[in-house]
Amino acid sequence: MLSRPVAFAQIWKSWFSSHSLLGKKNIILMGPPGAGKTTTGRIVGQKLDCPVIDIDDDVLETTWNMSVSEKLRDVGYEEFLEEEGKALLKFSASGSVISLSGSNPMHAAGMQHIKKNGIVVYLDVPTTVIMSRLKSKQMDRIVGLSPGVSLKDVLQFRKQFYKRWFDIRVLCGGDVEAEVVAEKVIDAVKRYQDSELETFISTRSSRSGRSTEEDSHKLYFSDVVTQGLALDGGLFVPERGLPKFTAEEWQALIEVTYIERAQVILERCIHPADIPASKLAEIVETAYGENFSCSKVAPVRHLAGNQFLLELFHGPTASFKDFALQLVPHLFAYCIPRSCNYLILVATSGDTGSAVLDGFSRLPDTDKQRIALVNFFPEDGVSPIQKSQMIGCQKENAWSVGVKSDFDFCQTAIKQIFTNSDFTGFLTVEYGTALAAANSINWARLLPQIVYHASAYLDLVHQGIISFGSPVDICIPTGNFGNMLAAFYAKMMGIPIRKCICASNENNVLTDFIKTGVYDLRGRKLISSFSPAVDILKSSNLERYLHLIANEDGQLVTQLFNQLENQGHFQLRKDLLGKLQQDLVAGWCSDEDCLAAIHSVYSTTGYILDTHTAVAKVVADRLQDRTCPIIISSTAHYSKFAPAILRALRIAEINQNPLSQLHLLSSYSALPPIHWGLLETLKKTGNGDHQVCAADMSVLMSHIETLIQNHFM
Repeated sequence: MLSRPVAFAQIWKSWFSSHSLLGKKNIILMGPPGAGKTTTGRIVGQKLDCPVIDIDDDVLETTWNMSVSEKLRDVGYEEFLEEEGKALLKFSASGSVISLSGSNPMHAAGMQHIKKNGIVVYLDVPTTVIMSRLKSKQMDRIVGLSPGVSLKDVLQFRKQFYKRWFDIRVLCGGDVEAEVVAEKVIDAVKRYQDSELETFISTRSSRSGRSTEEDSHKLYFSDVVTQGLALDGGLFVPERGLPKFTAEEWQALIEVTYIERAQVILERCIHPADIPASKLAEIVETAYGENFSCSKVAPVRHLAGNQFLLELFHGPTASFKDFALQLVPHLFAYCIPRSCNYLILVATSGDTGSAVLDGFSRLPDTDKQRIALVNFFPEDGVSPIQKSQMIGCQKENAWSVGVKSDFDFCQTAIKQIFTNSDFTGFLTVEYGTALAAANSINWARLLPQIVYHASAYLDLVHQGIISFGSPVDICIPTGNFGNMLAAFYAKMMGIPIRKCICASNENNVLTDFIKTGVYDLRGRKLISSFSPAVDILKSSNLERYLHLIANEDGQLVTQLFNQLENQGHFQLRKDLLGKLQQDLVAGWCSDEDCLAAIHSVYSTTGYILDTHTAVAKVVADRLQDRTCPIIISSTAHYSKFAPAILRALRIAEINQNPLSQLHLLSSYSALPPIHWGLLETLKKTGNGDHQVCAADMSVLMSHIETLIQNHFM
């Protein structure tokens, strides 16, 4: 038995928790008929010890002195909505749990009125579940249901209104008890009201070694999007890790579109204090609504046997980078303060350049005036078509600069510029301009990649290839480790991924590291290959993964990467290598094997792989055990690497003109067809013009200062 002081303390804590959660605000439950709003509302009210109001029973029927179904039958659909809205406009409450009717959100004025003093929680239940529930309850008096209009049509039509008004979404699967839903509602409201829970730390900071000053200066999503790189040279990660989805929550996303999946996943990863759900939905719709040539955005295609391709090249610049870089510019523009100009610095091994240029060029003109971008790429280290793309995608606020070196130099140079406080301080004071990063070192770049790995798994479930919970392997051509890290994050969030297979080309430092635990760059030179996007020796995002498996030991991460920078190598402890090898396996592929794979797949299926996907295909063939499906990330369209593809297809004479190469490829009538956006870009721009500079830090900084002067001053 509890002593009286302890018992009283627990009662007081419970009372204070519930009343401080609500205050004078209402929790407003919204969703389709059959979502369980009334039952859930009663349970939430009991748990919080606060009044419960059901709009149907306690407001509408009391006001009308008749049942809702009778009113609907008497006045008809349109008049019913108007009468319902009028009743809502006269209603007021505070500190209560309110369950709306399924049609309340269709009256704008009524919803604006009730939302002023409440947090709207959307109980998002799959349409098939709602239809089953309504059928079992024999509910046929539903607003909007009429001859020629199906229940499914009504439910789909209403979704636009629910999405317009909600502050918080709670995913509800088919078999989830109302008690569980109520707990999820309370947890979601707590999260909504406390952004302090979702802060970020550097991979090089240690919890035990952090100062009081560091603890007081908390960083949130909007901060890390704009800052890019931590001041200590580390990369930002969420302090409490990523959110977990239950199996029921994932299953609730099986039937929905890619855009809806993206919205749900990103809502859980980005606190509404940083970007409200309604704004985030607008951004996601802008990014993926019209800019991708395939309605499925990231379709999964069966290749052969147990192998499936995740096609990530349907965006405007024909690579997986479009998934992040059609989204991130809008996140960035929303998060940055209006009082400062920003110059985005990017280093690319090929695909990032055109993707980031295209993404930032699509911002509204008002944002372009305060946000500019410079893209550094190895002048002789990308394919001719990639270079043509980067030159062709230059706009009034976005430029490409070729550097007479390799990608590793470009990436290292940007990191050094960010940590050069004298230079960044000078730019801020002299020009009112801050620097930011859009490479995969920026946390926001990783989140959209998590989405497509999760979506690919859900697509296999939806297609009946597997049932939810069955494992899959994932194989990814890997250079900077961002795409692989995103797959691992999807696994941590609840997607049943068994093996993450890293596929390297002859620059196989990652393969060696995963097999031995030794990251060794001594005496190693970058080799130019047919898969240039993974011609990388220093994998930046590996730091985030090592920070994770080292239990967030920032001191160890600092030691490892300082040693890599100063001595060219480091070695993992045995226990960490054991953890790594539980998560990752790796292999590599020669240029010869890459071309042979392209030829073989085309000969047997009529499908053309790009060179990076071919690298992954070769490694998948070698390492998979064929006991479960394997999803191979097809990270770019083959059109971008036309010379290598034509060589793989045994074409003897290859015209050096990129446009001629694409026309030749199009004559094959292969799958997938020539990329629409790439062809149009090359038709419009030809070779174009761009700046080229030496591999020298002072020269790069001079370029940056000149670009700032020309654009912002």
